[in-house]
Amino acid sequence: MEVKPIIYQVLPRLFGNTNPLCVPGGTIQQNGCGKFDDFTNETLRRLKSLGVTHIWFTGVIRHATRTPFESCGIGANHPDIVKGEAGSPYAITDYFDVAPSLAKEPTNRMKEFEELLIRCKNLSLKVIIDFVPNHLSREYNPVNANRERPCFGENDKRDYHFHPMNNYYYLPGTSFIPPVKSDNTEPYTENPARVTGNDCFRPDPSVDDWYETVKLNYGVDYSVGKLGYYHPIPDTWLKIKEVLFFWVEKGVSGFRCDMAAMVPKEFWEWIIPVIKKSFPGTIFIGEIYEPHLYDSFLQKCGFDYLYDKVGLYDTLKEITLGKMGCSEITRCWQSLGALEDRMVNFLENHDEVRVASHHFASDPLGALPALAVSLLLNKSPFLLYFGQELGERGEDCEGFSGQDGKTSIFDYWSLETVRNWIKDNNEPPIRNLYKTLLNLATAEEAFGNGDKFDLNYANEHNPFYNIYNNFSFTRKGVDALFIIFAGFGKQEYHVKLVLPHEMFVYHSIEPGIIRQASDVMTGEKFEIRLDPASLTELGNTAHGIKVVKVLL
Repeated sequence: MEVKPIIYQVLPRLFGNTNPLCVPGGTIQQNGCGKFDDFTNETLRRLKSLGVTHIWFTGVIRHATRTPFESCGIGANHPDIVKGEAGSPYAITDYFDVAPSLAKEPTNRMKEFEELLIRCKNLSLKVIIDFVPNHLSREYNPVNANRERPCFGENDKRDYHFHPMNNYYYLPGTSFIPPVKSDNTEPYTENPARVTGNDCFRPDPSVDDWYETVKLNYGVDYSVGKLGYYHPIPDTWLKIKEVLFFWVEKGVSGFRCDMAAMVPKEFWEWIIPVIKKSFPGTIFIGEIYEPHLYDSFLQKCGFDYLYDKVGLYDTLKEITLGKMGCSEITRCWQSLGALEDRMVNFLENHDEVRVASHHFASDPLGALPALAVSLLLNKSPFLLYFGQELGERGEDCEGFSGQDGKTSIFDYWSLETVRNWIKDNNEPPIRNLYKTLLNLATAEEAFGNGDKFDLNYANEHNPFYNIYNNFSFTRKGVDALFIIFAGFGKQEYHVKLVLPHEMFVYHSIEPGIIRQASDVMTGEKFEIRLDPASLTELGNTAHGIKVVKVLL
């Protein structure tokens, strides 16, 4: 049986930190920092009990920070080019190193990470890390121990705006002007200025640009219509190949590829088969927001999965906020066609607001209808962001990021919900609800392999159904049919559904037979007659959802 992947994204910097007295914008000494060792065997088992199959550790690779680690020969990065005290995990300073802040003994940091990989492997948890191919920190600086590894930009021709063998793009005759300048520090200097990571071809990026990063050159000349020079193979390609092999050789199972569409498709078409030939089963997940690119990145480039952010995520958010009707869910999956099962579904990640925040569902239970759809609608992997299962609302004002409904990736901080879970073995009620649904998705063959049938069209004229706020569908496995109802609009429903004749034909189910059924959320067992000639009564929802398993 193919198991539906459940990916748990976590920032180690925040996850294991149990300091309750965090200061906005505070230092690592004031606020503390989570460690690799916080992911003990017991903690990993508790995460796995959710139904988790993969753990995506965010912020592992060493990145720019204002915190010095003198014992490692690593100084603080210039404050003018670091966002927040802890810094962005996506401003990489050494592709071949891990963040010393995540180790109990910073000089022993790689060994501590390798031991974490072993603990995950022993529990059959596959590890995913971020691969940031498009940009680096403005102060990319491997430590002495890594000098045998490639250092980007050392041999660049800096008087060229573009050269196919350069690692960076340059703005000759200019100096970089940071948009934020710190007091009482020597100015940051960069001459000539390099192009900023979000394709900002100016020496003076704005505060909204990715000013802390520089864009890598994959052989694309942006000055002449993105003309590509790929023969001979660009130097950046060869260096990045070493990066990926370095991590898979350590036991990393896959990569979440940051802003994959900002790197030429030709690179992906080259590198992914190379990695998979040596390490079959390595997973590549692309962060892509352009639907017109989905087909080529999946079919030609070799990505296993892509983000479904601009499709199902955005749609479920708008429906939850009451700005859109549930028929748009049907449009989402139909627009993807055969690609639907290769999209990663989620309600949260590090870039998005917390689903329980006032920007989305406003409370943890209000997220359950969207969860039922995102998790159960198709065979796609589901991404769970740490603390989501605990009702984390992201309403702290941590420092650089402000109070924005997100959990900061730039600051040293801790989350009360996670602290309480770490210290208290009693599971909060919201986590148990997540646990039930997530384990259903991984344990039942219907969700890993089974077909779905969208019931919404058949219930348009059902007097007991609100076509704007209700969405329903079925998933069928070898020996069971699941009927899922999601009621948005912050109210409860007594569910009566039209099961059309077409559904029985599609699923090869004989109608009119009394069958044994159970309510997945409560465990209540009952008998049910599935018949297209009458309404099928499922009973009352709890927290806006109803999930019924019917034995076939």
